[in-house]
Amino acid sequence: MLTSINPKLPMRDKEITKKYYYNLGFEQLGSKEYDGYLMIKKEDIEIHFFEFKALDPKENYGQVYIRTDNIDAIYNFCLERHIKIHPNAPLEIKPWDVKEFALLDPDNNLLTFGQTL
Repeated sequence: MLTSINPKLPMRDKEITKKYYYNLGFEQLGSKEYDGYLMIKKEDIEIHFFEFKALDPKENYGQVYIRTDNIDAIYNFCLERHIKIHPNAPLEIKPWDVKEFALLDPDNNLLTFGQTL
């Protein structure tokens, strides 16, 4: 009966979050804006954000794992748009036979992209 999962992550500034994720190719979900809340979508991936102005990014451990069938294209897309790759998570094949890389958004939410080999 379950059909999908949509993570909710904290954000300090809606406009900064929108700009970052729009640069990743996401777009607003729906036509209505909500004060202090953001919903974005890219293909079948949907992420929600709630406003948390007092968030200390150094204490934020929000994480999302996004599966893909073309990790190289997503990685190159990020490089072309000058999106900073997490220094401890470059594109590499992991021991669990998944090719992965990760990003940190402006609020320190970790986005890991992975493709099963």
